[in-house]
Amino acid sequence: MFKGPLGDSIVGKAVDKGLLDINITNFRDFSTNKHNNVDDYPFGGGAGMLLQPQPIFDALSHVEQKAAEQGIGRGKVILLDPAGKTFNQSEAEKLSKEDHLTFICGHYEGYDERIKELVTDEYSLGDFVLTGGELPAMVMIDSTVRLLSGVLGNKESAPGDSYSSGLLEYPQYTRPADFRGRKVPDVLISGNHQKIDLWRQKEALRKTYIRRPDLINHDRLTSTQKHLLADVRIEEENNK
Repeated sequence: MFKGPLGDSIVGKAVDKGLLDINITNFRDFSTNKHNNVDDYPFGGGAGMLLQPQPIFDALSHVEQKAAEQGIGRGKVILLDPAGKTFNQSEAEKLSKEDHLTFICGHYEGYDERIKELVTDEYSLGDFVLTGGELPAMVMIDSTVRLLSGVLGNKESAPGDSYSSGLLEYPQYTRPADFRGRKVPDVLISGNHQKIDLWRQKEALRKTYIRRPDLINHDRLTSTQKHLLADVRIEEENNK
């Protein structure tokens, strides 16, 4: 599941550039029973199977040993779990500052509770349940890796993304300037960078105000943004 998404596009190019290493460890390889099982029925009964602690403990010891050989510390150990805190852009920015991350991905009903002794952080993508932790791990890796220095071609790309600034991203356009009668806003082809910047700030505020007003933190807005937001509110009320 991991080799395709993590070997392609932005993440794959970052690996090729030597900006990071991604190592996949199959904890089934550390099973000590003859059938290589890594799960068992829960004590007390119940549906489904639980991941056993032994393969996870031994697999993580292996990961830590390999990291130590490269002079890297243990770092954060992340468990993908529906009960974890919700992953967002702010969390991605925090993780991007770490030297080493280990993601534990389950694929069964759940985990033996003792596995959580190994964990520094638990994350969830949202209030829904997936078959396993592989997809959330890949999403988190992609979101985090693109924030590393040198990964994106334009150093302004990541800071301008939706959520990084606390606002949704402003609308963007490319050529042609007139596509079947649908024209690019005049200000964007005016060459006046000050007006373009104000337009972008205002439209970012407008999109956030309409779609995600909960994201607007008035304490973080500049005085200019507060004036722009007031204009947006008036304009949107008049458009109703």
